[in-house]
Amino acid sequence: MTSRLSPWLTALVVLFALPVLAANASDTGAWVAAVREKELHLSLHPKDDPGSQSGFSAPFTAFQGLSTADGASTPFKLVREAGTFDFEGRFADGQGVGTWRFTPDTGYVKKLADLGLARPNAREQQLLAALDAGPQRIQGLAALGQKITTLHDLIQVGLFAVTPEYVRALAAAGYPKLSLDETVQSRIHGVTPERIQALATMGFKGLPLDSLLSMSIHGVTPDFIREMRGLGFKGQDADGLVSMRIHGVTAEFVKAMRGLGFKDVDAEGFMAMRIHGVTPEFVKEMRDLGYTNATADDFVSLRIHGIDSLFVRGMSKPDGGTRK
Repeated sequence: MTSRLSPWLTALVVLFALPVLAANASDTGAWVAAVREKELHLSLHPKDDPGSQSGFSAPFTAFQGLSTADGASTPFKLVREAGTFDFEGRFADGQGVGTWRFTPDTGYVKKLADLGLARPNAREQQLLAALDAGPQRIQGLAALGQKITTLHDLIQVGLFAVTPEYVRALAAAGYPKLSLDETVQSRIHGVTPERIQALATMGFKGLPLDSLLSMSIHGVTPDFIREMRGLGFKGQDADGLVSMRIHGVTAEFVKAMRGLGFKDVDAEGFMAMRIHGVTPEFVKEMRDLGYTNATADDFVSLRIHGIDSLFVRGMSKPDGGTRK
């Protein structure tokens, strides 16, 4: 998404903000909110530590009594398995401010214990409430082979929106029986059924999960594949395309170099040029100094051996460039 935080990135704000609180986290404080389409993004400022904050997003439908209309001041609440957030305040121009209180659910800890998880402290319970992670998520994922055995696991699936629906969607797209860690990694790096299908239409069907993750991590999108194929790189496999992305072989770079006469350089050659810093500017500088017939390999070799325009000009001085 471009106009708002993704669910997992929003959750990261929670993860790195809440731990600054004590284990017996504040249960009251101030809040500010931004209305984003059909979602409310909340930032909570604990009363006992107003300099810190935590943030999370939830759809309007998750709240009870919520109105974001200008002037709205009706109290509203967010009920989770781990506890309830009660909010009071006012909205105007798509923004809200007010106070909040968190009331932990007294039966939540026992339910987790019955499922084999350790007792969360006050901070962790508040975090799990914000993430909407609890027994229902644990049982739903367990039924699909995704076993949660620690609070860390539960926080991870909450942070990165690993739901039974997501697990089923991956299975239907050809990736069943993933481990919990593999599923979390898939979510973190944006592996969706839509991405899987789009890559399949480009000829990358049934990729190993590691390859799929690598392509997602490094931005090997269908658009990038089409760009590279349009430039003549038609035989690149997943690893080759990932390498091109890692080393910054873009359409702009290829076009610029071809404009300087390097029309027969293959993907590996362009990567070598990128790795060793052979830029269009470097080529022009060296040609101005007489290297007019140098090949791509020659320019790479010059870079490897530290020969640049400063070195050449220094060597052309009467004293060989030595300083007195």
